Amino acid sequence: MTADVRPGPARTRRDRAIRVGGVVCALVAAGVVVQADLGAASGWLVADVAGGAVACGALWLSRRWPATMALVAVALAVPAASASVAAGIATLMTALYRRSAVAIGVGAAWVAATLARFWLRPPGLAPYPVWALVAVLFGVALTGWGMLARARRQLVLSLAERVRRAEEEQRRRVEQARHAERLAIARDMHDVLAHRLSLLALHAGALEFNARADPEEVVEAAAVVRSSAHQALQELRQVISVLREAPVLAELDLHALVEEVRRAGMEVEMHDGGVRLPGLPGLTARAAYRIVQEGLTNARKHAPGRPVTVRLDGGPERGLAIEVRNPVVRAPRGEGAGLAGMRERAELAGGRVEQAGIEEGEFRLAVWLPWPV
Repeated sequence: MTADVRPGPARTRRDRAIRVGGVVCALVAAGVVVQADLGAASGWLVADVAGGAVACGALWLSRRWPATMALVAVALAVPAASASVAAGIATLMTALYRRSAVAIGVGAAWVAATLARFWLRPPGLAPYPVWALVAVLFGVALTGWGMLARARRQLVLSLAERVRRAEEEQRRRVEQARHAERLAIARDMHDVLAHRLSLLALHAGALEFNARADPEEVVEAAAVVRSSAHQALQELRQVISVLREAPVLAELDLHALVEEVRRAGMEVEMHDGGVRLPGLPGLTARAAYRIVQEGLTNARKHAPGRPVTVRLDGGPERGLAIEVRNPVVRAPRGEGAGLAGMRERAELAGGRVEQAGIEEGEFRLAVWLPWPV
């Protein structure tokens, strides 16, 4: 059983218009009944005037207290026919804003009050059983309409909440992927920097403990120290702050990677354009390797059994262009963690993802990375 909905006071123009419209309809109906009483000199005139006025007032408050005001209007509708429209509208409001048990109870009360009024004040034109059937059908229609509208509104709100949670979860996953990629790149750089600094310390120590070496040996050792220090400073600019175990540049072999996925059953066409990753700057080489690796993983996930094309092209100062293409079998839903990680890796390497989407029936990943001299 669903819980109540607490609408509170009307705040928007639409809410106010509905509220005023309902009260106006109830007042018009009450006025018609009172006018008929005056024309027929009915003894029910006082009950109709007082009951209609109070029922319209209860209807004005029914948005805040639907069930309570509906029962007040329903009770007044027994002696006062002028309160019947207000009671019907209040019954509908209860079905819109209260749980099913309460709505059915108020609807049953409205039907009972209407039957009692028809018994006390027969409307004529048809026998009582006909009017009783009309009252039951109308009460069922009012209550059912309100409950159906309430269920539909709750379904829409539930779907909207699910969408919001899904988007929040996607954002969280993307942030986690970015954080993990930053961590990976920083650890890559740490290993390189640690290697440079260890060489620097080794040669500096050799100079310290071999002060009487030949001048040529001293000059050679100093040149090595200078070169290692320069390279260490270059790498230091790219260190983030954390550690990771990463492959050295000699292990970044794209052809070995492609052969590995081919052995796994993928059909891969490789065009390296003469590019060799060990000849690139360390950060660019590692970023290129990981991007191609992730591109092949995405292709295997979203286009299993379909051919994949990998292209590399570029040179010093022009930069390195990477492209991975594969036919679309299952279009990816939004940007997953893999693409988010590639964007982060490319940006941290000074490059960019130029395209990651469907183009002419193929998924195309295009990345540019810097290739400084």
